[in-house]
Amino acid sequence: MARFGLIGKNIDYSFSRGYFKEKFQNLGLDHTYENVDLPSEANLEHFFANMPGFKGLNVTIPYKSAVIPFLDELDPVAESIGAVNTIKITADNRRIGFNTDHHGFVKALEPFLPLEDRSALILGTGGAAAAIVHALANLDFRIQFVSREASETALSYEQVNRYVILDHLLIVNCTPLGTFPKVEAHPDIPYDFLNNNHLLFDLVYNPEETTFMRLGAERGARVTNGYKMLVGQAEKAWEIWNS
Repeated sequence: MARFGLIGKNIDYSFSRGYFKEKFQNLGLDHTYENVDLPSEANLEHFFANMPGFKGLNVTIPYKSAVIPFLDELDPVAESIGAVNTIKITADNRRIGFNTDHHGFVKALEPFLPLEDRSALILGTGGAAAAIVHALANLDFRIQFVSREASETALSYEQVNRYVILDHLLIVNCTPLGTFPKVEAHPDIPYDFLNNNHLLFDLVYNPEETTFMRLGAERGARVTNGYKMLVGQAEKAWEIWNS
């Protein structure tokens, strides 16, 4: 039997626990997977000092960067992204950090490629966006960030106009806007300028169809949520834990 888990905050909703429990049952494995719900970063030190017998861990918000000081080694991709969502614990108790979010995103995006133009509008500049940008840069996409405030590297939402929308055919929501229970929330972009050349990719997966997706579909855009990305990153984590 092996022990696995997810580190995060307020994670009763977790995709990972249900997914891996079902996976273990289907494979006939007597493994366990549990939520490690930590109320603050201050609890990380105590957890890693006393963690009992885990073989592998997933990490979700808000600790994807905060766990890094507690690791013995970082995979180069995780180091480049600056965030970890998978930790492998070796037989000699070394903790190695990986990022499989970018892998999951690429797997989920592949069925929609090619687009008419490799241009992406990234809504949000947090940790989730970092993995998406890493993946898109490797696919030679032009990337434009959008944030609440304009900066040297990002447009503000007020600056996103018809020309910005038409110049970016992939629009990725990397914010939590629209997540259950606040399902009516959505990024404030001018949806009226979308057309059937656009793809709206929402990292949110609960609800299955977000308001962001619905508003895009109403204008003819293709839309998808974050579920297949989660499956892809989870399967990559499983591969890493067993390598």
